[in-house]
Amino acid sequence: MKKLLLFLFVVVFSLTQLLAQESTFKQGDKVLNLGIGLGSTLYSGSYYSSSVPPISASLEFGVKDGILDKGSIGVGGYLGYSSYKYSYAGFGYNESWKYSNFIIGARGVFHYPLVNKLDTYTGLMLGFNIASSKWTGTGTETSHASSGGVVGAWFVGARYYFSNKFAAMLELGYGITYLNIGIALKL
Repeated sequence: MKKLLLFLFVVVFSLTQLLAQESTFKQGDKVLNLGIGLGSTLYSGSYYSSSVPPISASLEFGVKDGILDKGSIGVGGYLGYSSYKYSYAGFGYNESWKYSNFIIGARGVFHYPLVNKLDTYTGLMLGFNIASSKWTGTGTETSHASSGGVVGAWFVGARYYFSNKFAAMLELGYGITYLNIGIALKL
């Protein structure tokens, strides 16, 4: 069993070394990600509906190359927004809440090339969530509330470059959404 595991490790390591290519993200690069989210990390349940799906934009700057041989480090900013509505009607009540979240943050990203034209990365974000809500109900006045708090997120992602400047982007992680898909533009 140990020999089989060692053999599989050597094969996988060898294949990754054969497939590894030059980095598609390097020092001096500027990349803009624009995405739309699928699934919410903030609101879920049968009474919730999306008013505005999670949307995000991030801008990343390459600051350091040569990390673990072919890797690079990027830093940048993040903006995300989503809006959800919670409605309940029954037993003479008709109530609804509208929730909006705006996240602004800073990201640090580690890139490591695994396949040609594919920029694979992982990173951390630290930001601030500005949340607001609006409540309306039967026979009462509308009320508003807002709050905010520090948020953190870990994510993994990939950008597949169709040309030197244009890529499809996919990110998984905890932030304004679990799954973020979109485009990336190298500036």
